[in-house]
Amino acid sequence: MIHSAIVPVAGLGTRLLPATKSQPKEMLPVAKKPIVQYVVEELAAAGIERILFITGRGKTSIENHFDHDPELDRSLRQNDKNGLLSELEYERLAVHYFYTRQRWQRGLGDAVLCGENFAGEEPFLVALGDSIIGLNGHSTISRRIAEVYESERAACVIAVEEVPHELTASYGVVAPESEGDVFRIRELVEKPAPDRAPSNLAIAGRYVFSPVIFDMIRRVEPDRRGEIQLTDAIRLLAASGQPVVGVRLAPGERRYDIGNFRSYFETFLEFALADPDYGAELRQRLRRLCR
Repeated sequence: MIHSAIVPVAGLGTRLLPATKSQPKEMLPVAKKPIVQYVVEELAAAGIERILFITGRGKTSIENHFDHDPELDRSLRQNDKNGLLSELEYERLAVHYFYTRQRWQRGLGDAVLCGENFAGEEPFLVALGDSIIGLNGHSTISRRIAEVYESERAACVIAVEEVPHELTASYGVVAPESEGDVFRIRELVEKPAPDRAPSNLAIAGRYVFSPVIFDMIRRVEPDRRGEIQLTDAIRLLAASGQPVVGVRLAPGERRYDIGNFRSYFETFLEFALADPDYGAELRQRLRRLCR
């Protein structure tokens, strides 16, 4: 059983300026919740008990969000707004939160390396803090990759999803050794051009690692932007003969990667339209607006 997870949230979110000028990208709301809350709830449902956020400057609102707010609690009770208390149930998740800073923007690999002392000698899960899996965050992928890590005796398990071939240049892409929902990965390529992509299976922002990944990250040379790519470290892991395994997202477990305004708008709209309280009314409103 895997009990710990690392959630990198140190990115600057520059493609979402000015919304992210004073607010972390991961705290932007999607329907009723901030993005990172969907991620944490997915991890908690998978049995994760300890979460380390890899943060940066201007990210303290993430800490505040997952901390209990006694003044807000008292105000809601005193003003007979007990119904709103149910919206704060996430505060009572059986999860312990930890925070450390990535002092320099040196890429995802470096961010994961910041969690070495936290992980210790145990396997751990990594979930990107700006990626929601499944509509309204309803996904079992974190639990599934943890189970595959145990059953396959893997050094690394990666969640993957099919993407259009013409979009492979936006993702890390894997080369599978076989068909099926669970398969050994032969190679990984970071953002390949469509004509050079080994498949259309893109890394979906969820991983399980053995602690050996930290040694591989230290061996990675920075890219032309000075960043340490996690994909390069996994490639070294696979080249060393360690088993690296891919797990396809199940139907309905689409990845919502909030990387730019287009994806943010589309995700917000899809989640809002599925809202049980406001979705039906919103659909009617959209029909009128689109006439």
